[in-house]
Amino acid sequence: MIMTFEPLQWIFALLGALMVGVSKSGITGLSILSIALFNHVFASSKQASGIVLPLLIFGDVVAVLSYRRHTQWRYLWKLFPFTAIGVVLGYFTLGWVSDHHARLMIGVIIVALAALSYWRRYRATPSEAQTGRHSWVFAATVGVLAGFITLIANAAGPLMAIYLVSMRLPKLEYVGTAAVFFMCLNLFKVPFMVNLGLITLHSFGFNLLLAPAVVIGAFTGRWLVVRINQALFENMVLCLSAIAGVLLLL
Repeated sequence: MIMTFEPLQWIFALLGALMVGVSKSGITGLSILSIALFNHVFASSKQASGIVLPLLIFGDVVAVLSYRRHTQWRYLWKLFPFTAIGVVLGYFTLGWVSDHHARLMIGVIIVALAALSYWRRYRATPSEAQTGRHSWVFAATVGVLAGFITLIANAAGPLMAIYLVSMRLPKLEYVGTAAVFFMCLNLFKVPFMVNLGLITLHSFGFNLLLAPAVVIGAFTGRWLVVRINQALFENMVLCLSAIAGVLLLL
């Protein structure tokens, strides 16, 4: 029961909710750290996933209201169909994959894509570096993986960070595009999570208690992101994403 939590568990939960909000305003790698904190509150990472999803949606709403005018829809239309496929695959996989193997799998994917992103930036021609052009295969791969990972562990944030940074989007367009993508994706996931019994009226009551921390985190992240240099922003997002993947492996 929620009211039997120890003080330290409440601290972890509040910090996790705060990081959810900050991550929704552009500091994307913190989303994995929030998931790690919630895994200290709940024994099962699957249960933690059900708790985190409504908090992510609270943060999505604030981010979309703040950055919607910066959304670049042409990048989203490439992803949505493949992401839906990934969510369905994750739904059928969640019943038999263990928490340990899920973390390992997601960690390997995130670290590999972060390394690939750094490599592509290093070898890119000047025109590619400016435009961030990629084939539809890249978008399809990221879309399926993002949908799959997000249903398994709500851990698609670093993956999408790698994709959007590789598109060389200005930071406000990056945040606006990510906000709309994740709000659509997370709302699409809700029926699957309810059907799996991971979101209930009881768990949603806990979400409402943590909602103010998410909102505070979202406005804190907004304050930070407008003050960060573009190159620093890109490197920080990729670095946090890689660290997040390594933490999952550990």
